[in-house]
Amino acid sequence: MEPFISIYTGALLAGCDEVGRGPLAGDVVAAAVILDPENPIAGLDDSKKLTEKKRELLFDEIQQKAKSWCIARASVAEIDKINILQASLLAMTRAVRGLHIQPEHVLVDGNKLPKWSYPAEAVVKGDSRVAAISAASILAKVTRDREMVLLDKQYPGYGFADHKGYPTKVHMDALEKLGVTPIHRTSYAPVKAKLEQLRLF
Repeated sequence: MEPFISIYTGALLAGCDEVGRGPLAGDVVAAAVILDPENPIAGLDDSKKLTEKKRELLFDEIQQKAKSWCIARASVAEIDKINILQASLLAMTRAVRGLHIQPEHVLVDGNKLPKWSYPAEAVVKGDSRVAAISAASILAKVTRDREMVLLDKQYPGYGFADHKGYPTKVHMDALEKLGVTPIHRTSYAPVKAKLEQLRLF
């Protein structure tokens, strides 16, 4: 796919992305990054296309070389209260606002923009077309993956370290056998169905 050409040509361009819309458990995590053209980072790409080892290496390099970066989130409670789309937009808003250098323009992965005052453009498949969005996707994914590994120890038996909360067979079987945890999203159909089942019995 062709790289995205933004209408903005200045140096204070932020890329923003989120991870974790599909899982049944855990927060949705977003990141925003302003890269430094004088300090380039090789190998940036959609975080899903990179190996875990490569993501981990780039995670550290991005934090060292970027002009500014911020990682933010929306909680499970917020997801259940306002829905996952709005929670994702909220997490991205928090990430951009949390940059210690405020951007003049923001490129956001996807086809929807948060309701904010920043000049911005939505970029479909932006995590593979815009370096700053790729960097944001890497920070968000590594952060969320690490958190799910820790939550696996807190809630053993669900396999969070492996599937990261996505609705795999292992996860669905564990949900049926072990029930719903405080980190499950009760607004999601499989979790809601399990809770309804428990109410009936």
